[in-house]
Amino acid sequence: MAEKHDIGKKGELLAREYLISKGYTILHINWRWSHYELDIVARKDDELVIVEVKSRSAGFLVEPEEAVNQAKIRRIVAAANVYARYFKYDIPVRFDIITLVKEGELYRIDHLEDAFFAPVMRRR
Repeated sequence: MAEKHDIGKKGELLAREYLISKGYTILHINWRWSHYELDIVARKDDELVIVEVKSRSAGFLVEPEEAVNQAKIRRIVAAANVYARYFKYDIPVRFDIITLVKEGELYRIDHLEDAFFAPVMRRR
């Protein structure tokens, strides 16, 4: 279990370093409000970028991005909504996923921009 935790923490660190190297400004990491959490909140140009980070060891049966299911997307979008209101951001929001797969001592990083969109709420 400790190894899984270590892979996740190292993955989040590498994801932040990657984003900074690409010109993103990191606003918050592991931001929490009640039962909501956002892994990384960043800004690039005039967009608020919400980044979900998924790390795995090589050989894992499921690709890391597949862990971001509809329920997870709803929670991320709800958290982003709270975040934007709390910090009074009135700019476009983009949802990205950064996946990291540990291969030996190295990590393969993939950045999926616009990985998903906020689901449309239906009125009853």
